[in-house]
Amino acid sequence: MTGAETLACEPYAPLFRNPDLMTVVGRYWPVSLEPGEPRRFATEPGVQVSGRCHWRHPDGPVMLLVHGLEGSVDSNYMRSMTVLAQQAGFDVVRLNVRNCGGSEPLAPTLYHSGLTADLRAVVEQFATRRLCVVGFSMGGNQALKLAGEWGERPPEHVASVCSISAPIDLAACARRLGEPRNRIYEHHFLRSLGARLRRKARLMPDRFTVEPLERVRSIIDFDDHVTAPAFGYDGALDYYARCSARKYLKAIRVPTLLIQAHDDPFIPFETYELPPNPALRLIAPEFGGHVAFLSRHPPRFWAAAQAVRFCQSCL
Repeated sequence: MTGAETLACEPYAPLFRNPDLMTVVGRYWPVSLEPGEPRRFATEPGVQVSGRCHWRHPDGPVMLLVHGLEGSVDSNYMRSMTVLAQQAGFDVVRLNVRNCGGSEPLAPTLYHSGLTADLRAVVEQFATRRLCVVGFSMGGNQALKLAGEWGERPPEHVASVCSISAPIDLAACARRLGEPRNRIYEHHFLRSLGARLRRKARLMPDRFTVEPLERVRSIIDFDDHVTAPAFGYDGALDYYARCSARKYLKAIRVPTLLIQAHDDPFIPFETYELPPNPALRLIAPEFGGHVAFLSRHPPRFWAAAQAVRFCQSCL
């Protein structure tokens, strides 16, 4: 049983009941969106992150979106959420995680699934506006972890936090990604992560080398040989244990919604045994894939619509 309260939501008729088909089609479903205003945010000394801002409602709330592993502001789920949030009266900031979206020259480090410093700094820069934070996949883990780090004193201007398909137990998700059925996904992530490390090595050869890639055959290998040593963790398992949002959930006090499909190919649903906490709400449909949740009936992007409804209710 989960300790989170189940949230009432709109009816959902999944477009597909095959989780892989749902996940892949969701990634490429066409979404029309204006590019938005480019912006950079200073977060730590020598570090900036980039984003795209959509300003339509100067007195309205802001929705801050954070993408998943090797995604960017242009990931399809970021675009579809932006459209729905704008229609609901939000200004929207699509945020690139450090090094993503072509921003490798803006930071002297890599990024990881528990890196909350940049998100925390950007949130603080919107202190004059009511703010809702929505994270997808890895970005959801970061958003939930940050909410737990705030604990009893979340920023007063933050109205809500929402995660969609967040890997709240990083070790369990890394093991699931390494299963034979998921090798095509794991290879995709490894190619992208390897290419990013090569770009960093060309930009900053005094800081980065591609030599660790020779020992990488899995996501766990990458985190063991690249991510963990880059951030001072004692291997992949130490990194996973310290950066998984699951251990932070009981400390969350800001209203928080988690949306997670039972059939997510990357995330074992048993990791969503949530602690008793009145701040948490859970929506857990049987079908949805990973960050997809396409519906046969409007709203097409069903999970995004539920996140927008929740954020509106918290304002």
